[in-house]
Amino acid sequence: MTQLTLTKHHGLGNDFLVVFHPHVADLAALARRLCDRRRGIGADGLLVGESAAGYAAQMVLYNADGSRAEMSGNGIRCFAQALAMRRGDHDDQRILTDAGERTITFTPTEDPSLVLAAVDMGEVLPIDEPAAWHALGADPLRPVRHLSLGNPHSVVGVDDVRAVDLLALGSIVPMVNLEVVEPGPEPYAITMRVHERGAGITEACGTGACASAWAALDWGLVPAAAREIVVHMDGGDATVRVHHPSQGRVTLVGPAQFVGTVTVEIDEHE
Repeated sequence: MTQLTLTKHHGLGNDFLVVFHPHVADLAALARRLCDRRRGIGADGLLVGESAAGYAAQMVLYNADGSRAEMSGNGIRCFAQALAMRRGDHDDQRILTDAGERTITFTPTEDPSLVLAAVDMGEVLPIDEPAAWHALGADPLRPVRHLSLGNPHSVVGVDDVRAVDLLALGSIVPMVNLEVVEPGPEPYAITMRVHERGAGITEACGTGACASAWAALDWGLVPAAAREIVVHMDGGDATVRVHHPSQGRVTLVGPAQFVGTVTVEIDEHE
């Protein structure tokens, strides 16, 4: 048996466990065990940090169900906070992910457990609709965009995000992150709910906020001149900065909150 020390963080209620250099054979099994909210610590995902030449660190994300995901906008802020705590500074970080390089800049706050972080999320790119999309039975007149921020998203414009049975719809297309979006209530804002691949309904999704903001701009749900869009989610608000609108490059700005440190005993050969 060996001991692992992890930290727990959340970005707008989207919570993650972070561990560096765990030396565990089956990280997917570790994620399932630790992220279980009844029998483990509980989290939406496990973030594993390793060394990478030329980068502050490499981040690998395992969803609560053990599946590996390319990227998480909330997760990378939490990971960056854990790394900053480990390094003892708030310098800019270049982090390698399965979706490529991401750069993080910090704004410390008066609360030592809370930071604001801006993440260059790269380009928003179109992708094909997921298999079984037709099974959702969505009104063909509703606006839909299938987009990638290194991970797949399907964004649907609706009249009322609360009226949507998101759990049922998300279970039909579990291979993508499914977002439902309505305009406002402010002119430069949208309201979003999300069913995340590998985690189910979560309180917030950073990559989903970026995909939804980009779709909303394309649909005219916010003014065409908008370069900062507030995304209201169940767990709180994030801001998406739009750069080079024709290319779809975005920056995600939001908080990362340190929750605590926990030590667990595991069999490293699991």
